[in-house]
Amino acid sequence: MADSIMSKAATMEIPINSNGDTGTLPEDDSLEQDLQQVMVSGPNLNETSIVSGGYGGPAGGIIPTSSIKGPAVRFNPEYVDRRRAPAPGPDIRMKSRGVGLPNSQSAASRLSQHTDQHPGSSNNNTGNSTEELSRGVAVEKLDSVKKWGINTYKCTKQMFSERFGRGSRTVDLELEAQIDVLRDTKSKYETILRLTTALTTHFQSMVETQQALGDTFSDLSQKSPELQDEFGYNAETQKLLCRNGESLLSAISFFVSSIDTLVNKTMEDTLLTIKLYENARLEFDAYRSDMEELSLGPRDAAAMVRIEMAQHDYQIHRDKYERLRSDVTIKLKFLDENKVKVMHKQLLLFHNAISAYFAGNQEQLEQTLIQFNVKLKPPGTDKPSWLEEQ
Repeated sequence: MADSIMSKAATMEIPINSNGDTGTLPEDDSLEQDLQQVMVSGPNLNETSIVSGGYGGPAGGIIPTSSIKGPAVRFNPEYVDRRRAPAPGPDIRMKSRGVGLPNSQSAASRLSQHTDQHPGSSNNNTGNSTEELSRGVAVEKLDSVKKWGINTYKCTKQMFSERFGRGSRTVDLELEAQIDVLRDTKSKYETILRLTTALTTHFQSMVETQQALGDTFSDLSQKSPELQDEFGYNAETQKLLCRNGESLLSAISFFVSSIDTLVNKTMEDTLLTIKLYENARLEFDAYRSDMEELSLGPRDAAAMVRIEMAQHDYQIHRDKYERLRSDVTIKLKFLDENKVKVMHKQLLLFHNAISAYFAGNQEQLEQTLIQFNVKLKPPGTDKPSWLEEQ
């Protein structure tokens, strides 16, 4: 009987309302006092009474623990699990100390309420910085487009004025003559490059034909005993011509490669600088004409501001024009020196190789290749392999 009474007492539950607060029972004050005493001095099993009917029951249900023999407390796992589970309401110990807690509210809900009350407060600085950056980029683009439009208008106006004879033009006679010579030289060198490339192609076909003809003569000399000597002589002659042709073909290919580098790289780089110089000259004349027109107009305050701005732009484009003119002069000088050096070597190689080949002087032809450091290339080596074509 004592055991049943103890189990009922051990599994006794405290009623909780829907808000998580304890029920308003008259025994709440005594329960709080008992809890305070337990937390301060610990439980006293000798003076503890067990209520069989729960708080608020009849007095006859109180049994002193001193009269119970055997274990005073029996372990109940369900009670321990309930004690471990988090209570939905405020802590009883905090209530016993007189501390009132508001209803629990999740951090996410509070954060959402704060965000609803202050929309955009967390991203205010980021949004402002992004907006300022985008506005700055747009203003910069608009300013660059505006400058480009003004510059294009001025240059177009200057170009038409020069074409119809209404505007003045800055001319450097010596430099202009050198530029004209360079363009004419490049045109003639392109003709040499085209013709020597065609000669290389045709001569390579002839060398390949001579090699095939020599192989045919050699095969017939073995299959025709009555003409073995005649076919053999012709086979040796064609093979000798093929070897000399390969040497001459290597010399011509080296000549073509050097001319191609001179025309399509060195001269082209100088002509690109000349093109930049001519554009700078046109811009310089356009801003010079604009400044002269403003100088002939009225001299009020607004006009003086425009004149100062025109003088500033004129000075910028004048410096650019002078710098590019100096670059063109230097490049023309170095190009002329390089052209003479390269062509002297290549023309000597071409002459000696052609003369030795058609004279049948194999030794002189080989000495020519050694003198100019030309490597012998057999016919067909310039063609890509089947793997490279794939």
